[in-house]
Amino acid sequence: MKGFSHLPFKFLNYRLSRAGLLSPSLPINLTFSVTNMCQSRCRTCNIWKISSNRKSYDTEELELSEIEKIFRSMGKIFFFNISGGCPFLRKDMPEIISLAINFLKPSIIHIPTNAIEPDLVENGVLKILKVLGDSGRKTELSLKLSLDGVGIDHDDIRGVNGNFENLRILIARLFKLKEKYSNLNLGFNTIVSKINVKKLAGIIDFVDSFPVDSYVIEIAEKRAEMDNEDDDITPEISDYRDAVNMFIGKSLLRLPHLPFLGRVTESLRIVYYRNSVEILERKKQIPKCYGGISNAHISSTGEVWPCAVLGNKMSLGNLREVDYDFGKIWNSGKAKKIRSFIKSNGCFCPLANQAYSNILMSPVQFLKALKYFLAQP
Repeated sequence: MKGFSHLPFKFLNYRLSRAGLLSPSLPINLTFSVTNMCQSRCRTCNIWKISSNRKSYDTEELELSEIEKIFRSMGKIFFFNISGGCPFLRKDMPEIISLAINFLKPSIIHIPTNAIEPDLVENGVLKILKVLGDSGRKTELSLKLSLDGVGIDHDDIRGVNGNFENLRILIARLFKLKEKYSNLNLGFNTIVSKINVKKLAGIIDFVDSFPVDSYVIEIAEKRAEMDNEDDDITPEISDYRDAVNMFIGKSLLRLPHLPFLGRVTESLRIVYYRNSVEILERKKQIPKCYGGISNAHISSTGEVWPCAVLGNKMSLGNLREVDYDFGKIWNSGKAKKIRSFIKSNGCFCPLANQAYSNILMSPVQFLKALKYFLAQP
């Protein structure tokens, strides 16, 4: 795929940077939380409470003109991950995507949706696909629908009656769009928590009834980003291990039949799933973490984080305070100290978004993923 060629040079820089021999180049994986606004009232996430408690300019979300300045100050990335809140609640989402295409030039754009408002999401996706088409770039749009249960179980966890029915409506509409747009990838995402860990088999069966491009599970974590650090949501390790082993078994059957991009991502995910259990059991980074080196996270208010888990507790700085120059924060003394903290195993977590980069940076882990990728039907 176009866009892969510069990655080996980036990986070499990142390895040397973590060793303290170079300053890191800009990240290849950027997550941008475009808003904290959300219609969901999830039992595993309190992001929606943040926007409802907004009190001052310091907590106001970045405007489009500010976002343009930030993106102008950055170089080419590979993966652009939109986060929220509900991203489609921002009316200027197509304009944000246009700015990303012009300045960041990502190969893959990922957007999650809670599927509560099918009309809102469908119209937003259509506008984004038009932006991508008009750009002339071969950028993949990956859309993930949140699915934490089947039927009323989903509505209960997500805190909105009728959410599951709206999700089914949106799925049907998006598959019609997929017939027209070859760069639209559809999938589901399940947050595995104490609430649903023993019901994962039923969720998998529901997903298998659709020809989706991917299905991802992530363990429910306590994250600064989600304001849920006091909530008892993470499943017992034994329960999570059983769920992961079952999920991997299903993934291995599906893997050889996926298209190229699907095999690449699924191979990385299988390694990640195995690592996530080991991280929780051993309480250490597996493999070494490149948070704040290969990946960066920009909050809706302009904070630059090494990851969503550390969040504002270890913010590298606010872009509003440096005239929106990402490089000034990325190369600051504060950023260097935070990278040293991460390097010293000061933290460990199974954050999926960061885990994929960590696997690519580890020769041993990469070879494990390559083994799965080369599997034959």
